[in-house]
Amino acid sequence: MVDFHEDPVPGSGRRAARADFVSDAPRLPLNGRWRFRLSDTAGGTGPSLPDPALDDTDWDDIRVPSHWVLEGYDRPLYTNTAYPFPIDPPYLPDDNATGDYRLRFDLPSGWPGGRTVLRFQGVDSCGTVWLNGELLGHSKGSRLPFEFDVTGVVRPAGNLLAVRVQRWSSGSYLEDQDMWWLPGIFRDVELLSRPVDGIDDFTVRASYRDGSGTLSVTADVPGTVEIPELGLVFGTGERVTIDRVEPWSAERPRLYRGTLSAAGETIELAAGFRTVEIIGGRLLINGVPVLFRGVNRHEHDPDRGRSLDRDTMIRDIELMKRHNVNAVRTAHYPPHPEFLRLCDEYGLWVVDECDIETHGFIYAGWEGNPPGEPMWRDALLDRARRMVERDKNHPSVVVWSLGNESGAGAAFGDIERYIRHRDPTRPLHYERDPSYRHSDFHSLMYPSLDDLERIGQRKEDPPEGVLPESDDDVRRRGLPFLLCEYAHAMGNGPGSLADYQAILESYERFCGAFVWEWIDHGLAEVDSLGRRYYRHGGDIGYQPNGERFCLDGLLFPDRTPSPGLGELRKAIEPVGIAVDGGFVVVTNKYDVLSLGHLAFRWRAEVDGVLEDEGTLTVPDCPARSVVRVPLPALDHGFEGEVWLTVEAVLAEAARWAPAGHVVAFGQARSGSGAHRRPARAPGRAVFSADGRLVRLGDLELDGPVFDVWRAPTENDRGQGPRNALAADWEAVGLDRFLHRRGEIERPDGDTIVVRGRSGPATRTLGFRTTYTYRRRDDGLHLLIEADPVGDWDDTAYGHLTVSPPRMGVRFALPGGYSEVTWFGRGPGESYADSHAAARVGRYTAAIDALQTPYLVPQENGNHVETRWLELSGQGLPTLRVDGEPHLDFTARRWTSEALRAARRPHDLTDSGRVWLNLDHAQQGIGSASCGPALPERYRLPVRRYTWSMTLSV
Repeated sequence: MVDFHEDPVPGSGRRAARADFVSDAPRLPLNGRWRFRLSDTAGGTGPSLPDPALDDTDWDDIRVPSHWVLEGYDRPLYTNTAYPFPIDPPYLPDDNATGDYRLRFDLPSGWPGGRTVLRFQGVDSCGTVWLNGELLGHSKGSRLPFEFDVTGVVRPAGNLLAVRVQRWSSGSYLEDQDMWWLPGIFRDVELLSRPVDGIDDFTVRASYRDGSGTLSVTADVPGTVEIPELGLVFGTGERVTIDRVEPWSAERPRLYRGTLSAAGETIELAAGFRTVEIIGGRLLINGVPVLFRGVNRHEHDPDRGRSLDRDTMIRDIELMKRHNVNAVRTAHYPPHPEFLRLCDEYGLWVVDECDIETHGFIYAGWEGNPPGEPMWRDALLDRARRMVERDKNHPSVVVWSLGNESGAGAAFGDIERYIRHRDPTRPLHYERDPSYRHSDFHSLMYPSLDDLERIGQRKEDPPEGVLPESDDDVRRRGLPFLLCEYAHAMGNGPGSLADYQAILESYERFCGAFVWEWIDHGLAEVDSLGRRYYRHGGDIGYQPNGERFCLDGLLFPDRTPSPGLGELRKAIEPVGIAVDGGFVVVTNKYDVLSLGHLAFRWRAEVDGVLEDEGTLTVPDCPARSVVRVPLPALDHGFEGEVWLTVEAVLAEAARWAPAGHVVAFGQARSGSGAHRRPARAPGRAVFSADGRLVRLGDLELDGPVFDVWRAPTENDRGQGPRNALAADWEAVGLDRFLHRRGEIERPDGDTIVVRGRSGPATRTLGFRTTYTYRRRDDGLHLLIEADPVGDWDDTAYGHLTVSPPRMGVRFALPGGYSEVTWFGRGPGESYADSHAAARVGRYTAAIDALQTPYLVPQENGNHVETRWLELSGQGLPTLRVDGEPHLDFTARRWTSEALRAARRPHDLTDSGRVWLNLDHAQQGIGSASCGPALPERYRLPVRRYTWSMTLSV
């Protein structure tokens, strides 16, 4: 039996790549239950696999499409950059799990004569196919379709389809994307009738210029195009111009539906008129600049891996649109074709990326990297050809990406020349070649804010290996800039989204950015207690693995939005709303739309309580323009802290959201009035012998304990030595402070002063603390002073200078507290560099609901700019804390130490107490898990701190 899996050729016996389309020709889906057997080596079950006479009654059944490692066979593997096999191209180890599939099927009655085609939409990684014992051929390129002509081989009844799928093949060297390795027949399998004189392939070109459109359709056989709405009937090969036509855009995805007909077949057409150009260093679509507000999207489902159904695709798109995302980079391979059809219909700009990544060759110093080796040329070019031919007719696809993180090499020149010849209507993107000779964009991953600013000004340093003022350097500076990956959404974060967006909107050079990434790649599992959880790479007993690095999305695996997605929604909202003097300033940030599809409403709140509301009449405001609207008349007799909130909402239902859906909002404080504080009896304060507050009125509590540490986030753990904040904290002992009480003074009957020192064993560094309590009419006032002492520039660790992630105190409260009400930012968590989505208001939440269940437990649930908070619980006095003026707070049923120790959310158990942190500040979140270091302005320098609060019950 022929074995193709180690041959670097891309395939054999296949039909030429062609467009994916919907036709009225008969189609037989072959999805369903197939016979299956897994073997340890590439030879599978042996040469008898395709024999129709083979008795497979004792074989297992498996679902197709699926990944066998998610159906109870073998195990999924996750690596980030490393290959999970030796770098020995094109060879693979003998241990190479191989799935043999068999399906018996009959043709439906009336299946027409003519040609019949067998199509596979996706097989990972190498599929060899037989029908009725006859070898059809094989294919590699896991995320791309392939077809065989089975005319004369398929029978009316009693067909036996056999497929052998190796986990590893030569194609795996080209598929080292940051994701799970998931083998199997994971996309649809179908049999297609191809009528005599039917259309096998066609190309739609629908361009737009100054209100008019030009349409042509070429096909491999003569046919007729009809677009009833435009009154068009014309032949293939003709070029027609329509004087007045609406263009297609992500904001207004206008499709003109029609048909392409030939003898015996009618194909559905959906023409979207749009022109993509780069002029003067700017990306223009339909003659106007666009700004991608994008995400990188892997195909992922926690139960089905990359085998997604249409409903899941729609759910993704609706979530994107509802969170103001307007663009998708299909990282790092073409998606299922149905996803692109949906992007056409719902409206998303798409950067369609080729199924090429050779990142693992970094461990070989890039020696033998396939794009630079002639033996891989055909395989690489084949992948580009199959992407372009399949997806060429989608108006949503506006950029072709040649691949990802594959270094440089001559093959990219071949790919560039092919695509430019085949489709000159779209620009090309490739980020990793420092010369950018094959890209129409300058592009980078994870620049710092300062570096991004320089790029916007076209003042960036040349890439390594490129000489200043060389031809490559000069050309690159003239290119538009596309930020293909930024804001690594791993765990709690990413931070600085609003900062990045402000820069992206400030310079004409930028055409947008794509957050890494859309969804956490957790795989569902059930533990011995029946609890569902999500596995990451570190849960698989295999080396190497990428540990938790697959958990880096804006959605949790079950598609619940993370706080990070809410922050992105605010940062990229297409309408800016601000207050300037007596006016509401409305900035239209859409590229195409005026604001006529939105309604505006306002409300005035005093200390978080609604006092007045109404609608705001906003005049017509074209794209990228500004209008000023007089502020609504407010009763200025309000006493308290007055906030005006203005929302832009959908005036009518859209396909992706109901009427009233909030698209954007702005808030502004009116006047300078302070929030009102209720008069409260202070209650008797009782202190322990070492100066801790143990009773306030009828409330037993314990604290405050000086606290400078937090359970590290994934971004605190960072990537590389410059971003290893958590490791630095532990190196100097910030996670293990010990506390010593000093003097206790009672200068008068209403005041007590408690002095102390806090610091780690073996170190000199720490803080001297002073707690000054004063009994006042509104409660017990607490002033906290913290002065750094000792050696914070630690010479023992190479002059390691650290800053504390938190400056605060912690109280232990009775476990019966169940609810928190507060006035400040909310309702979700917020941090110094991630609070744009958190509105100022009054909120109430259960303590348990304040926790964000990140898949890897870490710091969460903080709330910045809190004016006051009240904790309540059955049978307990309500504890109120007033900030002076503000505090950060977190409240949870476990300590930060327990949070760090937990491996999964269900490891966190009720300690019997509520732990309340009341902080002067907490450092920002950043995105250093894969990105730049946390900006200095979001850190807490080592200096003297003072803050105060009032406690009452």
